[in-house]
Amino acid sequence: MPELRKDPITGRWVIIATDRAKRPVDFVREKVEIRGSGFCPFCYGNESKTPPEIQAYRPDGSPKDSPGWSLRVVPNKFPALGIEGTLNRQGEGLYDKMNGIGAHEVIIETPDHKATMATMPVSQVESVLWAYRDRIIDLKKDRRFRYILIFKNHGEAAGASLEHTHSQLIALPVIPKRVQEELDGSREYYHYKERCIFCDIIRQEQDSGVRVIAENEDFISLSPFAPRFPFEMWITPKVHQSAFVESSKTEFERLAFMLKDMLQRLDKTLDRPAYNFVVHTSPVPENAHDYYHWHIEIMPKLTKLAGFEWGTGFYINPTPPEEAAKFLREAAIPAPVPVPA
Repeated sequence: MPELRKDPITGRWVIIATDRAKRPVDFVREKVEIRGSGFCPFCYGNESKTPPEIQAYRPDGSPKDSPGWSLRVVPNKFPALGIEGTLNRQGEGLYDKMNGIGAHEVIIETPDHKATMATMPVSQVESVLWAYRDRIIDLKKDRRFRYILIFKNHGEAAGASLEHTHSQLIALPVIPKRVQEELDGSREYYHYKERCIFCDIIRQEQDSGVRVIAENEDFISLSPFAPRFPFEMWITPKVHQSAFVESSKTEFERLAFMLKDMLQRLDKTLDRPAYNFVVHTSPVPENAHDYYHWHIEIMPKLTKLAGFEWGTGFYINPTPPEEAAKFLREAAIPAPVPVPA
């Protein structure tokens, strides 16, 4: 029988429609193929085809906007918001508006056109995480910005216009509604119980085990109790941290391993689906919140939103998270066997 489930953080309801589809093979989708044909501005040797780089990791000390990089950050050529100017907040009757001020950057994760975050070395995934951290720390100095969102669109169905693996960053002068809902729900729970709701969720999920996918010393991956999308998963630190930039070098190493592992499991379980992921962290400039807990949300593109979803704000998810977690646990990639010296 279908179930209505309530997200304990935001209060959002979802419908778990178990009679529609359940197993990975029940979803009809196009897998993401990296063909590598045609011109790509993100590839090695095409540095002049992007806007001038903001930051790059260059192991050989090569000059800016030239080959020799392992990761580049450049402004988005077609930005959603502009970096120059003032906000100029104003009202127009009962309406509010301001100038479209913000930062929109692209993190080109590797020179290898055919690599994905699931196939690149763990060390390169860690470099991507460090780039996220570097850019957040730099942009939070700009007092016009109140929130910095890191996100990734993988595959055309997930909104990626170029197949070369990359992430994006948008710095905003407002806190997004989805994030504000999490902040408000977390704050209300903390005021009532004097505990972080995410920390309580982690403890409860560890006790039951049915929605836990994997965990290591610092991070846990789980299927949330009320997921909007089939095979949605969250990665979150096990010890309370409110901001992504609080993570240490050791923690980033373990996060890189966990993130790559989860994306490999998605590829294995769902045959290389398109997906989005977002990093939800504390607003800027403040970081330390006893009530909020940063996390990564990974959302495969397996279903489509239609009239019911747009009209109600409810999501219909045909796969119970307990079943999704079971399939993803079973998709663990065996660790390589050491070769005797």
